[in-house]
Amino acid sequence: MTERDPRNRTGRSPLLRGLAAAVLAAGMLVASAGAGHGTGAATPAPGAQFTPLTAAVMTHPTPFVATDGKTHLSYELLTTSSLPSSTPLRLDRVDVRDARTHRVIGSLRGRALAEAANPVGDPLPGADGYTPAPPAPTPTVIQGSQKWIIWLDLVLGRGQPVPQVLEHHLSGAVLAPSGPSSFEETVQATRTADTPPLNLSPPVRPGTWYSSESCCGNTHHRRGLAPVNGRFDVPQRFGIDWYRVGERGQAWEGDPTRLSSYLSYRHPVVASAGGRVVEVQDGLPDNPPPITPPVPPIENTVGNHVTVQVAPGRYLLYAHLKPGSLRVREGDRVEAGQVLGLIGNSGYSSTPHLHFSVMTTPEFFPTDSPPFTFRHFRVLGQVEPRLWDDNLGRQPTGVLPITRSPYAGPHRARYPLDREVLRF
Repeated sequence: MTERDPRNRTGRSPLLRGLAAAVLAAGMLVASAGAGHGTGAATPAPGAQFTPLTAAVMTHPTPFVATDGKTHLSYELLTTSSLPSSTPLRLDRVDVRDARTHRVIGSLRGRALAEAANPVGDPLPGADGYTPAPPAPTPTVIQGSQKWIIWLDLVLGRGQPVPQVLEHHLSGAVLAPSGPSSFEETVQATRTADTPPLNLSPPVRPGTWYSSESCCGNTHHRRGLAPVNGRFDVPQRFGIDWYRVGERGQAWEGDPTRLSSYLSYRHPVVASAGGRVVEVQDGLPDNPPPITPPVPPIENTVGNHVTVQVAPGRYLLYAHLKPGSLRVREGDRVEAGQVLGLIGNSGYSSTPHLHFSVMTTPEFFPTDSPPFTFRHFRVLGQVEPRLWDDNLGRQPTGVLPITRSPYAGPHRARYPLDREVLRF
């Protein structure tokens, strides 16, 4: 049965017969995908059908405008095969559509789909920052009973309206022993957020800064799936690691094994918005650069940090601060521009930088990561090759290979894209 034939519920379709047999053989009852994790899912399309894949959206998709001047929607689709482990399926295409008009606003297939989908337990390809990710297998084959995540990054053209409700159309084939049987399903109707992202002041003093691990590519922020307290979250989806850059484009100079060689180290961290301090952690030592430290206990992941509540359900995280440098306590009221502490290298950090993000809870684990924008900044250039924060100090020199950016110039109420060099 396909989406185009919702009334066929009598078993006449080969797919329906095969899927129903597989479901019954596994002793399972399969229904269309339900609501995601607090996504405000809309009413599903009428017409019941067995679906080889179930799906859930992991966040409330929130549109934001980036430095390319376009509106982005970046979120995840968590899919699970409802078939027995002996029956794989081939996912050929994922279309994200306007649920009202059914117009496609984003599509993944072939190599693009393969590179945007992976089993939830697999490590992120190329995450060491040194070795390019190997080509993903094509076509995308999902084993029966397996759970996969599809990383969706939709870019709407200038002036293109944001749909109020998104729907996800999946198509492919069940690879049964008797031969492939095609399927189509429309799942997970999800409302987009109508509240704009927080528009913030910079979290650092004026100067030139490198926005590392920003959305929306293959970074450990964007694709950092965290299983915490029995559920998945992406707590760093829109987090940015900020590195101070000197006049020659250098992030460090001298001996990269010394903290003081990094221009970011001991640089003031300031409040991006006024609010109330709800969490403070201090006393963790700075790590010696540029060696990746052992994974710390979960409560020490972000190191010394300050968390400020600036709105209902919105918290700003300032992380990896220098021990003994924090200037606020829990319960304090802070104003935008007020110094909170100094950049350090505490927690799970290899070279000094400020990790900054917006969270939906006071704590980093578990939390969700909504987008945000900065009131004004100027893009100076970009860094093409992937430089991760845990190998920045292992480069031959500390000078970033900054090249011209197509988005150079002033920006207002925009989100900086990954590897941009900008001036606050």
